Amino acid sequence: MKDFAYLQPETLTDASKLLENTFEESLPYAGGTDLLGMMKNDLATPEKVVNLKSIPGLTEIKYTPGKGLSIGALVRVAQIASDKTIQQKYTVLAQAAQKVASPQLRNMGTIGGNLCQRPRCWYFRGDFHCLRKGGDMCYAVDGENKYHCIIGGAPCFIVHPSDTAVALLALNASLKIFKGKKSREVPLSDFFVLPEQNILRENILEPGEIVTEILVPETAGNTKSQYIKFIERGAWDFAMVSVAAVIRNSGKQIQSGRIAFGGVAPVPWQEKELNNRLTGFSVTEGNLKQIAEIALKDATPLEHNGYKLILARNLLKRVLTNLTAV
Repeated sequence: MKDFAYLQPETLTDASKLLENTFEESLPYAGGTDLLGMMKNDLATPEKVVNLKSIPGLTEIKYTPGKGLSIGALVRVAQIASDKTIQQKYTVLAQAAQKVASPQLRNMGTIGGNLCQRPRCWYFRGDFHCLRKGGDMCYAVDGENKYHCIIGGAPCFIVHPSDTAVALLALNASLKIFKGKKSREVPLSDFFVLPEQNILRENILEPGEIVTEILVPETAGNTKSQYIKFIERGAWDFAMVSVAAVIRNSGKQIQSGRIAFGGVAPVPWQEKELNNRLTGFSVTEGNLKQIAEIALKDATPLEHNGYKLILARNLLKRVLTNLTAV
């Protein structure tokens, strides 16, 4: 591991200033569950590591009736999974948090870090000078691509690894981002970027910017939600495909809803047409077949990952069936 300076600012303004150089020069440190591994493998070689844990006000979960939920970026993933209010009112988020990694990693990892983690592609993490590391090719195109994306990928076919991001996207969450002395609020749907927009990064953060808070709108009284994650191993693993659903329903009749997919794209994935179809949707076998056929209709699987399209559509049918069961 390359030598680095370990800095502990006491305010957001100071932290932002320390991080205003390039990502190659300085990086933020929260739980460290991803960053330390990146540094040990020489995938990140910053000159400065800026510890955010000494900054007050980033570790609180607040729920305000009628307004919604606020989660500090340094809240541990395990806290989100066990929080009673989140379990009751934002079930999909508690379920997604519970599916993140192992108990040890959930106890260390933060929600902000989980959203901002780097790809787990074995070419990016391995000894390959791929597009995301400044190279001139994506090795997944003609290589081992069983776990890579089936939509939104060209020219780089990573999948976004976060479970909580998929749930928060379905919940229509937004983020507060701080730089200098100011904060701005960004919808989560605008936070992540596709490879065609930026081949080197996975989100819109610029040097000096820090995610400080996750904001989730209030949910209606008849809201139900669920997160389903399909993994290959019985032990903890990243999603081959995951689905998060948030709906308002009366029996088998869905009044409105939002679906988000994980494991299929370089960003947590949602489709406007699919979500629009949920308004007034009646959950019957025939209707489920029809709505599944429009999900990910623009997918272009690689040689070894066509199963993801079938799996995603079947999980979609399962989650809608589960949430409207009487």
